[in-house]
Amino acid sequence: MNETLSHKFNTILIGVAFSPNLKNNIFEAMRMVDFFDSKMIIVHVGEKTEEKEQKIKKLISGFSNDHEKVEVIWQQGDPVTVIIETAKEKKADLIMLGAIPREDFVKFYIGSIARKITRRAHCSVLLLIKPSEDLRPCNHIVVNGLKDIKTKQTILDSFEVAQNIGAQKITIVEEISHQEVNVVVQDDETLLKDTLIKEQLAKNEDQRVRHILNDVPKDLKENILIKTQSIFGKRGYSIGHYAKVVAADLLIMNAPNKTTFLDRIFPHDLEYILSELPTDVLIMR
Repeated sequence: MNETLSHKFNTILIGVAFSPNLKNNIFEAMRMVDFFDSKMIIVHVGEKTEEKEQKIKKLISGFSNDHEKVEVIWQQGDPVTVIIETAKEKKADLIMLGAIPREDFVKFYIGSIARKITRRAHCSVLLLIKPSEDLRPCNHIVVNGLKDIKTKQTILDSFEVAQNIGAQKITIVEEISHQEVNVVVQDDETLLKDTLIKEQLAKNEDQRVRHILNDVPKDLKENILIKTQSIFGKRGYSIGHYAKVVAADLLIMNAPNKTTFLDRIFPHDLEYILSELPTDVLIMR
């Protein structure tokens, strides 16, 4: 890893419950802290007991005895409010949360508490579908390349993340809505028109993303295979499906705008992904 790299995440916060996944969640957080040379904040919303305290101490004992590096916070109250406010108070750059498996244990979704935290967090959020005690290599990262004011910074940040966690490939996915094509295919002539419009749209999107990639520092591109991919379909759903099909290890998305009543009627792009996580998802702010 290039020692001159900056660190996007200087303080990482993880909310923990004393569930069967406690050990795996903490180990995942400790690895991220190592990757980014960060401080770790562990937050348990609930009663502090001697048994719980000893369990946490045992899990982090092999990681760091530096009290400046790891802080454990015990607080009772509403989990969403406690985690959001603690993250602000401690100036966390990243909140880590675990997903919930559906009954078939193949599909994962975000529970109501994690969903609210994801929407309201002031910082980036990492959603883990299968937290593991052992290191899970992150080789392939898929990043949204949609036309949005936040996208350039998300792509730039993605390369820093890739270098810090050792990813070898980044695919920038440009989602193009079928509405932009606006052709009803009825015969060979309209099929040709549809094809030509799609080719031009894909070319325009690719050029736009290439301009962004030109601004990525060379050291952040080092040893990373870079690919761009245009896909047509429903925004959010399409990129999630793509990430799942190519077996990406991480999907990086822009943070959503503030949720409004209309978003509940017409779900934000990210809602499709949260309803069925295709892989680990990093929502970048």
